[in-house]
Amino acid sequence: MSFILGLAGGIGSGKSAASQWFESQNIVVVDADIVAREVVMPGQPTLTQIQKTFGDWVLLDNGELNRRALREHIFKEPTARKALESITHPAIRNNIIQQLNAAQSPYVVLVSPLLFETNQHELTNRTLLIDASEELQIQRASQRDGQNIEQIKNIIHVQMPRIEKQKRANDIVLNDGHLDHLYKQLIPLHEKYLALSKKQS
Repeated sequence: MSFILGLAGGIGSGKSAASQWFESQNIVVVDADIVAREVVMPGQPTLTQIQKTFGDWVLLDNGELNRRALREHIFKEPTARKALESITHPAIRNNIIQQLNAAQSPYVVLVSPLLFETNQHELTNRTLLIDASEELQIQRASQRDGQNIEQIKNIIHVQMPRIEKQKRANDIVLNDGHLDHLYKQLIPLHEKYLALSKKQS
């Protein structure tokens, strides 16, 4: 089993920029968001279970998950969120574990916006938080996703508070807007993780 680094950060924090940098150093990255999309593809047992639980309205005409309808439903119905998570989280976790076990690099990065919320940090040896102010998060996410500011604030408030993540993370990088500044902070951490992974092997 490789040394596993958990990479966390809220919406618009710069998590993706950081994970791409690790990939450029030939480190395998397992992305929980991608896994979350894969487990609900047509034909996957997770999607069938969601349909059975919520009804046929969760599917689009082409058989894919109607994400928008489901997202709106769980925002209105807190109990629906719990029901959905009880289906998706175990499937996502199993898939992540398989990918982490298969990784062939000195260490492996598990990138997840909900690393602490879903206890995925338990799968890791160390955690790194990409941190940014709420103002910056909102500004970046609204430019990138074309989502309205209200939706972004909702997402931020559903996620664990920034200060709580800071308490839980082993390492914190402040991403204040300049990518070269972000990368400069990642270089010594990368060296540290390489050393830690050697110790473990």
